[in-house]
Amino acid sequence: MKVRSLMTRDFRTVNYVSGPLLFVERPVGVSFGETARVMLPDGEIRNGQVLDISRELAVVQVYEGTSGIDNSLTSVRFTGEPPTIDVSIDMLGRVFNGVGKPRDRRPEIIPEDRIDISGMPINPYARDKPSDFIQTGVSAIDALNTLVRGQKLPIFSGSGLPANKLAAQIARQSKVIGEGERFAVVFVAMGITYKEASFFMNDFERTGALERVVFFLNLADDPTIERVATPRCALSVAEYLAYAHHLHVLVILTDMTNYCEALREISTAREEVPGRRGYPGYMYTDLASIYERAGRIKGVPGSITQIPILTMPDDDITHPVPDLTGYITEGQIVLSRDLFRRGADPPIDVLPCLSRLMNLGIGPGKTREDHRNVADQVYASYAYGRDLRRLVAIVGEEALTDLDRKYLTFADLFERQFISQGDQNRSIEDTLSIGWYLLSMLPEEELKRIKLDFIKKYHPKYRKEGVSEIPQGVR
Repeated sequence: MKVRSLMTRDFRTVNYVSGPLLFVERPVGVSFGETARVMLPDGEIRNGQVLDISRELAVVQVYEGTSGIDNSLTSVRFTGEPPTIDVSIDMLGRVFNGVGKPRDRRPEIIPEDRIDISGMPINPYARDKPSDFIQTGVSAIDALNTLVRGQKLPIFSGSGLPANKLAAQIARQSKVIGEGERFAVVFVAMGITYKEASFFMNDFERTGALERVVFFLNLADDPTIERVATPRCALSVAEYLAYAHHLHVLVILTDMTNYCEALREISTAREEVPGRRGYPGYMYTDLASIYERAGRIKGVPGSITQIPILTMPDDDITHPVPDLTGYITEGQIVLSRDLFRRGADPPIDVLPCLSRLMNLGIGPGKTREDHRNVADQVYASYAYGRDLRRLVAIVGEEALTDLDRKYLTFADLFERQFISQGDQNRSIEDTLSIGWYLLSMLPEEELKRIKLDFIKKYHPKYRKEGVSEIPQGVR
């Protein structure tokens, strides 16, 4: 374990308290970002961090909240070290609060190391190109918006949509394809309710997924300041597992909107000039400091892949949180309220979805040689079927040709059988087989985005002597 030399300084010059912030007068030798110990008159000790520093004042954010703090009797000890977290491989299968303290009524971990939660930026020259396929078991993601090791691919949801169910399903089903590949999930829940926390816990325990999960849980009634530290603590654990123990780590962050609300609350308490919709002007930089900790390093077997999940207020994709997230990350998965109302599970609208790194993780040796062609053809056919629905609403179905009706049928079956899969865990082979089964409903000459060799090899017409095989998973 690394040992740091501590130079502590005690102050009893607490000026006033505002929300989760504590203001200390005349700080001498105090540095920005260092940790503090707040000692209350009754002997209780709380943890904090220096958010701002000037000649006159030091602003300390208190993780456990500021209730009960007396300005005249409370003292503050500045430790001289940055915020750290104890890490160990034994954290797998455990549940922690937002700052890494056990929440599962089990003993503290025996740390193998203590690391700075801010992490170290990856040298751009040392970054390795994201590649290789991560199978989530969700057809709409694996086939059309493939997740690649080292990528950051957010999920944009709306209030009331089943983003939590999809997050738990991805955490439960995700794996890397290959012999001897070690895989772990760091699941980060921020600002969620007891009901949501109970859902995640029951799901992980029921399916046995908790054994490979490090679960960071910050509840809605936990301190706001803790919520700001939660993703950084979790990503520090992910970096340790990836770069010290060579695991492929998937980090799921839900809900980033709650994180940004906490950031706005703290900014308001600090009386900062607000930016768009009251969020601080530095929110882009702050989000980038979280998202950019995903990636791969040359010569290191491990990797970190991120799936941030965020709720769009009023389903507005131009809201600052999804808007800035979209700039930083490499694509998006969008949940549709219309599909949800029509019973799709998960209600992923594939048309506005995008994975910018998809081509790096698919193809021969990764998924299958026909993957790109099938994805392009399925996407184009579904998009045309959706356009025809709008046309039918205007001119009626009688005005359509026989071919148009086939595309309408394709769009309906695509939503019911390809997108809506419930709790099924589909392999990429099953997913592509379902795609071929649906495409076989269209005339062969309409499959213009698929190479002729692939049609002869994978089309059900040629594989079963003219009889279309119904793949496993089609209901």
